[in-house]
Amino acid sequence: MNLNARDAALKALVACRRNGAWSDGALKELLIGLDRRDAALASRLCYGVLQNRALLDFWIDAFAKGKLQPVVREILRLAVYQLNFLDKVPSSAAVNEAVDQAKRFANPAAGRLVNGVLRNMLRTGLPRPEDLATRYSHPPALVDLLTEEFGEEMTRRLLESHNEAPATVLQVNTLLTNRDELLTRLLAESVAAQAHPWLPDCITVSATGNLEQLSSYREGLFYVQDVAARLAVQAAGLQPGMKVLDCCAAPGGKSFAAAMEMKNRGELISCDIHPHKIALLEKGAERLHISILTARLQDASKPVEAWKNAMDAVLADVPCSGLGVIRKKPEIRDKDLAQTERLPALQRAILETQAQYVKPGGVLLYSTCTILRRENEAVAEDFLQNHPEFALETVEFPTGSGIPAGPMTTLLPCDHGTDGFFICKFRRKP
Repeated sequence: MNLNARDAALKALVACRRNGAWSDGALKELLIGLDRRDAALASRLCYGVLQNRALLDFWIDAFAKGKLQPVVREILRLAVYQLNFLDKVPSSAAVNEAVDQAKRFANPAAGRLVNGVLRNMLRTGLPRPEDLATRYSHPPALVDLLTEEFGEEMTRRLLESHNEAPATVLQVNTLLTNRDELLTRLLAESVAAQAHPWLPDCITVSATGNLEQLSSYREGLFYVQDVAARLAVQAAGLQPGMKVLDCCAAPGGKSFAAAMEMKNRGELISCDIHPHKIALLEKGAERLHISILTARLQDASKPVEAWKNAMDAVLADVPCSGLGVIRKKPEIRDKDLAQTERLPALQRAILETQAQYVKPGGVLLYSTCTILRRENEAVAEDFLQNHPEFALETVEFPTGSGIPAGPMTTLLPCDHGTDGFFICKFRRKP
């Protein structure tokens, strides 16, 4: 049976709650069969509810007395999100669809409850929470951590940016096409696409549905990768003919970007610790017609004797808390912060191992998708203190980006429109 957009969003939310599924994975299968407009709406509804869940519950609990069935609460969250965040959805449609869902997924009495709660909200208006944690739906401990690091005003801007709907960013496969040709192709496939304002060979798209259904995707003309990750690869200064190691490569975006920078000439070794991700790397490289990539199962913290002093460049995009990508993976905000405190030790161990592989004169590029100093600058500074054979090197960013040049750069979604990301470039002394 084909789902409509609201039912697909509801089923994805239920899967996230019951099975601990990631929202992107839960949605992927449910979007198959939906037209592009409905797929975009289902995605926006699912992510919007996850991004604003604490605020939605604050409002729901002000009007719904007693314990709610989990599925009824999800239905109310979807409806309240539509009523307060989506201008193009009429109030009557949001209420009627929610009542219908409650009858179908719960029972007739639930339909009456949902109708009463929503109409009461519309009639009386909603209370405004004063605390940042509720207003922006982030755990208080995370709000406290960010406030300690960035101050209250920057934290407010960060939290706000986490709940925005980012554009999807495509990187042009310059081995097969160019930006203008791909723009023409995407427009012919009815995709709303435009050139990125300051990053060459980069396109932003919106309301796409499942991109993997596009013939341009299947032909390997592009891959999905945020601007920040692409900038990290560009910072390494890769050239054709180099020998390059990507030590934590899956799902492959940085390796694919490296292959483009190298013009598919040289040697590129892409490693991951998970066996099933090796197949993903190989499949992606095949789709993009990349021939220089060799995927290898390898723990980045364990040394490989044959690689010592052998690499022109090593890309170390290490495991991290992921707090820079909350706007794309809203569930990350609920991570146990106590567990993330152990990450710097792993990050230092990986850098220690990867440094051995860099030739004299070569580059070690350290990056994370988090914004915490303890995983970024603190790890880099500790590495430098223990490795006088390396020095920091300034990275220049594209004109128009507004990103200042420097050897250590933290990108913030609220300032740069990118994922939260850290880029640090080391050069081994000749």
